[in-house]
Amino acid sequence: MSEDKKSLNFLEQIIEEDLANGLDQSKLRFRFPPEPNGYLHIGHTKAIGISFGLGEKYNAPVNLRFDDTNPAKEEQEYVDAIKEDIAWLGYKWANELYSSDYFQILFDWAVNMIKDGKAYVDSQSSEAMAEQKGTPTQPGVDGPYRNRSVEENLDLFMRMKNGEFEEGEHILRAKIDMQHPNMLMRDPIMYRVLKKHHHRTGNDWCVYPMYDWTHGESDYIEQISHSLCSLEFKPHRELYDWFKEQVYTYAKNKYPMLPKQREFARLNLSYTIMSKRKLLKLVEDGIVNGWDDPRMPTISGLRRRGYTPAAIRKFVETAGVAKRDNIIDVALLEFCIREDLNKKAPRVMAVLDPLKIVITNYPEDKEEWLEAENNPEDASAGFRKVPFSRELYIEKADFKEEASSKFFRLKLGGEVRLKNAYIIKAESVVKDSNGNITEVHCTYSEDTERRIKGTLHWVSIKHAIKAEVREYDRLFLDEAPDSHEDKDFMEFINPNSLKLIKAFVEPSLADAKVGEQFQFQRLGYFNVDNDSKKDALVFNKTVGLRDSWAKQKPKAQTNNQNQQKPQNNRPAIEQIKSYGKKYDRMKEDQQAKAKAEIQVLAKDVDYKDLEPLFNTSVKKTGTRIITMITLGVLLENGLDKNEAINDFINKALEDKNQLLVAEAKAIA
Repeated sequence: MSEDKKSLNFLEQIIEEDLANGLDQSKLRFRFPPEPNGYLHIGHTKAIGISFGLGEKYNAPVNLRFDDTNPAKEEQEYVDAIKEDIAWLGYKWANELYSSDYFQILFDWAVNMIKDGKAYVDSQSSEAMAEQKGTPTQPGVDGPYRNRSVEENLDLFMRMKNGEFEEGEHILRAKIDMQHPNMLMRDPIMYRVLKKHHHRTGNDWCVYPMYDWTHGESDYIEQISHSLCSLEFKPHRELYDWFKEQVYTYAKNKYPMLPKQREFARLNLSYTIMSKRKLLKLVEDGIVNGWDDPRMPTISGLRRRGYTPAAIRKFVETAGVAKRDNIIDVALLEFCIREDLNKKAPRVMAVLDPLKIVITNYPEDKEEWLEAENNPEDASAGFRKVPFSRELYIEKADFKEEASSKFFRLKLGGEVRLKNAYIIKAESVVKDSNGNITEVHCTYSEDTERRIKGTLHWVSIKHAIKAEVREYDRLFLDEAPDSHEDKDFMEFINPNSLKLIKAFVEPSLADAKVGEQFQFQRLGYFNVDNDSKKDALVFNKTVGLRDSWAKQKPKAQTNNQNQQKPQNNRPAIEQIKSYGKKYDRMKEDQQAKAKAEIQVLAKDVDYKDLEPLFNTSVKKTGTRIITMITLGVLLENGLDKNEAINDFINKALEDKNQLLVAEAKAIA
């Protein structure tokens, strides 16, 4: 097998083999067939990416077909949302189709099956039918209506269609084998009476086809070459094939090609549920504010939170196509959005938890507009002006009256650099009656060339704009909230998944538009929410600058034996060094996980312990990469760059290893 062949995923290999065995490439046709009974979620992006990705690879059409067979749960709202989500992800479908387009032909084929003795009307209760069906280890038994005459079955089925019976009185079943080892083959239901209004066909029908009967036949009508679906449909493949073989005898001249069903592992994400029924419960119970709540794993929720199509597509590509179900760490999704926004999001300054700074030697009536770089990752992004004045806000966490040498921020008697501005020194504090610090009085120095370890973001109080920041955390505290047999998934809801913050942002954001994305320096990436207005800005936190969840995760929930724990008795720098031996050889999802753990450990690393690693041999690329990641955290926490740091970064920027170059660019 060639190297190119080895690089194909197993679905591509199947297609390549079919082409090699005589399938004309012009006959390739794929489809994405959602049920319009809810919003698409992150799990669906894999199926979307696979089908549309194969369409792009082989220049083959991809149908968007809505399997709308259950009017009790389907709505036009869901159809519209699904179309919007797929288009937003950047995919184009060849035809917009509906299973309801085929209701008449499906009904006609069902009549043919009755005439051929391959379908019959059953009039038992659902309880009686369930009892007769047996178990996986015990065969079923024939029901009393299984041998009704063709004439009686035809009469009853037509009367079902005409609305003469109530729901549950009769159903149409395929006549296969009640003793079949596969329980799905034990005379499955084809039609049931449903007196519900359909969002497309109105009240034209009183009988509606079941999913298993509709799905495969819709593929056949559309002449889909490869029907790709998730693993839970693998047991259904035998029934899929049986149904299509029956209808082939009725329509082989018009529809000559039989589709091939093949299954792939669905995308499961940690700290997330993927059941549309359970997501609907979150909406109906008011746990979240609608399907597009930024805490929801829906595509619309991710979009509102600030995720980009490029990041989601990269995530799906990195997760890969597998034959076995697995759970992908949500940290990989967060890694992908950080990588994407790092390249394109403008840098701005915002303060979420303000502490007032008064620069006592700065004139009260003076203000300056200082130049600030918009994005060091994008040379074309240019510069902007930010105002500076006597009174500023900084983050409360960036000041301590007394602190250790590892605290690279502001403390009494200590100096820090204000981003894009001057060096200040804390001289005294003002406290309220409860002993809380309300102001820090500082002096400033215009000698900005001095080496200072800490750099802080800030906003001028006089020019600051008030904004609401919605800081989101994971909706569930458990890594697998849907996996506990003895507990309801609702028991694992994170009560602190949303925090509303009254923040202050720099004036350049006054005209920020809905959907625009920014990096609030030293804080994370933020997206302008749909609720935002010119005089009432609202920002959603998309993701932090690094994964902080590992430290927050409750001990009771960290029960995954395969998860590498960064916490042990060895010094943090030694634990970080252990990643260097293999980091550059890890798979992408492993790298994302390792990077998140390194970033947690880096908080406990002293610069003097890290600097010796700057001289690591060029051959030891992995060690240089993990050193760069650690350095990024120290710089983010206020460490100021010096000659040794700049030299280390500049050498990395000239390296051939793209991983190292990317990490260096992120902090250059």
